[in-house]
Amino acid sequence: MDIPGGSFSMGSLEGQDDEAPIHGVQIEAFAIAPCPVTREEYTRFLSATGHPAPREWLSAEFDRPDFPVVGVSWDDAVAYCAWRGDARLPTEAEWERAARGGREGERYPWGDQMPSWIPGGGRGPLASPWPVSLGEPNSYGLFGIAANVHEWCADWHARDYYSISPASNPPGPVSGARRVSRGGSWRHAVTISRTAARSKLDPSFRYTDYGFRVARRRS
Repeated sequence: MDIPGGSFSMGSLEGQDDEAPIHGVQIEAFAIAPCPVTREEYTRFLSATGHPAPREWLSAEFDRPDFPVVGVSWDDAVAYCAWRGDARLPTEAEWERAARGGREGERYPWGDQMPSWIPGGGRGPLASPWPVSLGEPNSYGLFGIAANVHEWCADWHARDYYSISPASNPPGPVSGARRVSRGGSWRHAVTISRTAARSKLDPSFRYTDYGFRVARRRS
């Protein structure tokens, strides 16, 4: 989906201290996939490259072609993007711009309340993720963003980055120990994370509530 360039207010004052301060960010236009990468899409990558399979790849609860691929590390996600050739991980600022859908000041991509279509009413944990196209898209046409799986972003994480980040197209810190992820997960007691909520993980770790969606510069 094409995400228009523009400015938005990034961050929140109601979460962890690394979500503050709220700050204005200008983002160039870019494109992002309407859904996370599916197991079917990732299977083609594995077959073409011989790349190691994700964690619990053979587990029945994750074995549907229309489920998001899970159990992938940040390194795996980057390898998939390189294989595609036309894809990359979104930056953290791009992800939040896309998830907000042009709606400022709301807690979730769909507004201030959890939508009724979220499996289990948004109160997990659930037994598995759900099909990537389930439910209603946000205002930019994105399905499942901020829910279903944690989505890897390109950036390193730094707790104080928002206080020093550039106002235009922030790329994230130049180094770090953990990579940023965004969005909630089927495994959580509350499935949806707020749009501004940040999480982070060692880029080599493979958890079965982690997946990713791809982005690219608009042509």
